[in-house]
Amino acid sequence: MAEQLLGSGPVLLDLADDGVARLRLNRPEAANAMNLELLEVLYHALVLCDTNPRVRAVLITGEGRNFCAGGDVRAFAAQGENLPNFIREVTIWLNNSVSMLTQLAAPVVVAVHGVAAGGGGFGLVCAADLVIAGESARFFGPGTRIGMTPDAGTTVTLPALVGFRKTMEIILTNPTLTAADALSIGLLNRVVADDALLDEALGLARQLAAGPREANSAAKRLLWEGIGCSVDARLAAESSTVARLAGTPDVREGLASFAERREPRFAGSAPPADG
Repeated sequence: MAEQLLGSGPVLLDLADDGVARLRLNRPEAANAMNLELLEVLYHALVLCDTNPRVRAVLITGEGRNFCAGGDVRAFAAQGENLPNFIREVTIWLNNSVSMLTQLAAPVVVAVHGVAAGGGGFGLVCAADLVIAGESARFFGPGTRIGMTPDAGTTVTLPALVGFRKTMEIILTNPTLTAADALSIGLLNRVVADDALLDEALGLARQLAAGPREANSAAKRLLWEGIGCSVDARLAAESSTVARLAGTPDVREGLASFAERREPRFAGSAPPADG
């Protein structure tokens, strides 16, 4: 039996008798892209997990065909000149959620299918304790593709996971990583067949939930606090940078090119090859 803690809205949350809280991003029509409402409810859901003594492990998945396509680029593009203020508000909620993930007493498992992109999807992957992906999953880092800089704590979490040089490559060249690529660089714990993903992820979450709660919590805390620069310390610097950049022409062009599915033409860059 599972108790519904959040039964409707952009985030669903239920708690099973085995102590596994299953949190599901629930905007499948938008590839679970993170708008302001989803981010607010996501933080609320994580607080519910943190304050419920029955929660012994958390499993995060996405409804529909994709895990999370990152920030809701169309919502960003619609802001016009108000984008910097909007980005500040969005990143507050994103930062709160990332911070909560790393500080949550219960271990967090993320299961990725489809796409995990940007500070939203990719950032959640980096802030999770353990990550399993289906073999067809794809990963897009929170890079400079739309004229912005990384957020969601990834300037701390990603180097800790894959190393400085690989992080710099991901952020500056914006590659598409396959599940096999992500596994090979240390971003993932394992890759499984797509149709086995949920069972494997639930099995891992149940294994953690059945383990020593206090030891798991303390070990998690020690490992996250052991990162050279804490995630919390970096979140503020990331947030102020992306908010500043949100007011630039390059970001407006980046957002427009993404929505129009074309290569961006940033100020001062060379014209497209067919131009």
